[in-house]
Amino acid sequence: MNRHLLLLTLCQGLFLTNNVVFIAINGLVGLSLAPVSWMATLPVMGYVVGGALSTALVARSQARFGRRGSFQIGLAVAFVSALTCLVAALTRQFWLLCAATLVAGYYSANGQLYRFAAAELAAPAFREKAVSLVLAGGLIGAVAGPNLAKYTRDLGAVPFAGAYAALMGVALLAMACMSLIRFPEPARPPHAGAAPVGRPLGEIMRQPVFVVAALSAALGYGVMNLLMAATPLAMQVCGLGFDDAALVLQWHVVGMFAPGFFTGHLIKRYGPLPVMGVGVLLNAGCVAVALSGVDLQQVLVALLLLGLGWNLLFTGATTLAMRAYRPEEKDRAQAAINFCVFGTMAFTAFASGALVTTQGWTLLNLGSLLPVLLTGLGLGWLGWQQRQQRQRKPARA
Repeated sequence: MNRHLLLLTLCQGLFLTNNVVFIAINGLVGLSLAPVSWMATLPVMGYVVGGALSTALVARSQARFGRRGSFQIGLAVAFVSALTCLVAALTRQFWLLCAATLVAGYYSANGQLYRFAAAELAAPAFREKAVSLVLAGGLIGAVAGPNLAKYTRDLGAVPFAGAYAALMGVALLAMACMSLIRFPEPARPPHAGAAPVGRPLGEIMRQPVFVVAALSAALGYGVMNLLMAATPLAMQVCGLGFDDAALVLQWHVVGMFAPGFFTGHLIKRYGPLPVMGVGVLLNAGCVAVALSGVDLQQVLVALLLLGLGWNLLFTGATTLAMRAYRPEEKDRAQAAINFCVFGTMAFTAFASGALVTTQGWTLLNLGSLLPVLLTGLGLGWLGWQQRQQRQRKPARA
């Protein structure tokens, strides 16, 4: 650990505070403003669509302005988008709220790179642990996010307007922390000019290790987003209050980031594939508990298991992806992975609202079993590929 890594961990926590508040309130604010109920999660969808559309732009800004400059631009966008959400809530403009969350996606695309930047702030032998520890900074969001939404809900005449105002302050605090971090200069080959260096992106993406890393990150995030975005709406339909929803989301985010203190050790010892396999099993366990009933305790346990599964899958996928690209290829490779993640999240954010309001909680959970199964099959396929490679090496020798 070092001072810069600790500050980046704090920035990760503030980033997750923003995300948790958006998840907790945007569906409910959207439900109160939307022309029809099935459009309630469009503001949530706008956040992830904006992230998907911003991945290429963020990659270019990272290459041009470096880590800190690009991250500060993202935080400035976070401030402006929170202000616009506040105006939308006060003036009851649904489409302005959707537009504001779409713009906020640029910040999300930036924040998703914090985990990769963590590896650059640590020695090579420590990078798995650095990624894991920075992700553990999301525990700040687990505590601050739900409580921020809860205690600022009724500060103004319009519900949740105070939460958007508070997020403006969160963005300013993150900008102050980011200004103190010094990221290392990226290594550039002597022959590197204006043209991109390294292998073509298509060649990088065709590697089995990249395919499975991107698939696991995208589907793991997709399942998490599908169920998490629908939870406040489902709980409201079942007669549970917002305080209950805030409690469930808090424990869900604890599950997402508390394992960060030891996930890196597990990956270092056992490798990413076994750890990710346990994540798949935890996701399946989440669905089993969710299908057993909709009492507060059952929803809380299901979302806790969902968070734990996400942590193992996403941290493992991040470290696995680092084996697929060289330092000079990182901007394009990381942007490609994040595009897959945001594209999946965009679909699941819309599907969660549409399914839970038209088909119900049970069908929503049953549908999530398909991506869980696909992820497990992908991990098994890559494990088989790696065993085949190890068997061929002695034969060649």
